[in-house]
Amino acid sequence: MRKLVLLVSVVMVLVTMLMVSSTGAGEIIPTIQSSSGKFGFYPITNEISVYKNVDDAGEDRGQTVQIILINNFKLLTSFNLEFTADYNFDYTEGFNRDHYIELSIVKPVTKILSLNVQRVISTFEPESINQFGFRLSL
Repeated sequence: MRKLVLLVSVVMVLVTMLMVSSTGAGEIIPTIQSSSGKFGFYPITNEISVYKNVDDAGEDRGQTVQIILINNFKLLTSFNLEFTADYNFDYTEGFNRDHYIELSIVKPVTKILSLNVQRVISTFEPESINQFGFRLSL
C-alpha cells in the first residue's frame, strides 16, 4: 500500500508540475471545466517549499522539501484532493531520509463542515494510518 500511495503522490506532483510548466512562466495552474459542468479541476493552492532545519540550540537538523497540493475536483459532485508531503534529509539521527505523506479526499457538507478521509504514511510510524473525520473551516 505504501508503494501505491507513493506512486499516486509522485503522479500528482508530476501532473501539477506539467500543468504549471504548460501555462508559461509566472502564470497560475489553469482551471479546467467541461461544457456540461459535470467535470472540473479548480486549483486552490500548489506549493513547494525548501527549508534549512536548525534546532533551538542552533544545531543543524538537515533540510526539508515540503510539497502541498490542494485542488478542487468535480466529477458529478465536488470534493478536494489534498496532498501534503515533507521529505527530510539528515533530520533525524539514524535516518538519512525521513518522510511524512498525507493523501486526502475532502467532501464539503456545508459551508464550514466537511468529511475527511486521509491516508498517512511516514517513517515516524511503523504502519500507515487511515484517518476518517470531520473538518471545520473557520
